[in-house]
Amino acid sequence: MKDQQALASGFAGTDPASLPLPNFAVETPCFIVLEDALMNNIRETARGAGGVHRLMPHIKTHRAAWIVSAMLKEGVTAFKTATAAEVEICLNAGAHYVVWAYPTVNPVAVARVASAARKFPTARVDAMVDSEEGASAWIEELKKLPASNIRLRVDLDPGLGRTGMPIAASARDMGMALQRAGLFGGWHAYDGHIQDADRKIRQDRVSALGDVLRAFLANAQSHGLNGDLIAGGSYSFDIWPEDLVRWVSPGSFTYSSAQHDIELHDTGWQIAAYVLATVLSLRDGTATLDAGSKAISPDIPALKRFRGPGTIKLMKEEHAIIFSDSLEVGDQVALIPTHGCTAAYLYTRALVRTGTDQWEYRNQLGATR
Repeated sequence: MKDQQALASGFAGTDPASLPLPNFAVETPCFIVLEDALMNNIRETARGAGGVHRLMPHIKTHRAAWIVSAMLKEGVTAFKTATAAEVEICLNAGAHYVVWAYPTVNPVAVARVASAARKFPTARVDAMVDSEEGASAWIEELKKLPASNIRLRVDLDPGLGRTGMPIAASARDMGMALQRAGLFGGWHAYDGHIQDADRKIRQDRVSALGDVLRAFLANAQSHGLNGDLIAGGSYSFDIWPEDLVRWVSPGSFTYSSAQHDIELHDTGWQIAAYVLATVLSLRDGTATLDAGSKAISPDIPALKRFRGPGTIKLMKEEHAIIFSDSLEVGDQVALIPTHGCTAAYLYTRALVRTGTDQWEYRNQLGATR
């Protein structure tokens, strides 16, 4: 995980032993959030984005109403979501603008988000389409029961190859069809494939993609389509120029991670969450922890899932075995997830160290969809 840029700067990542641990008995594994670091990350990300007015945080990282409320107090007005439940959380918290960045053709999911939008008529809710079938699903839902605050954005594929239409005439034509239906809300292009550790390489790739998007938007505008553009994940949010991209939407800045702690160290992000584990057993040169593959970053290869007090030897469902000669049975240790989003997703509550150095449990969605 130590990229060349980080090694050149001499920074090898935050030491898990430097993170504050609860000073009382805690059942483990437990998801820990450090509120002061979290608030630092919100402010540093707003600064990097060029101002809080550009920031559209993706809440899939934390899925916690209290964090949405904290962001609102910091001046954030727009939020990006992946699931219907996340849309509901943002609207219930008082968000002014929510984007459901998940093009779907499922009529039940469409109806659920539309229902949430109708309950908050003063908030704007945008959804994504990248096919005629997706557009039809929304048009049919809104024919049954209109919602004047819903708009549809055309999802563009900038090279990730997951969702989105080609950046071509077919996407422009989709936008024109939505405009005729009175629903066109703009464009979306998630550049999650740009994850180079070297910032200069990221800048060059964003610049090249920016040229393509500028030409596309100019052509769309010549056809009467004046919607703005959402782009920019964790690796590019502070690179996209404001005259091209209205909103940038990183998410994992909220907690950072073992990977981003190194590769994106220049953002000023701090480790704001970790998984607390207990040492259960010792062997010659190894320690067995109670945080297994069900407890931390399940989308990451087993031997790279966290940075802890020793490198990982083996992971099973309920145990992790690490190399260590310094731990004792009963020790509690911090494990910094390699992917913070999918670690938080495993827990319906977090133990939060508040800004006043108190500890309290706070609810979050966990895996609820």
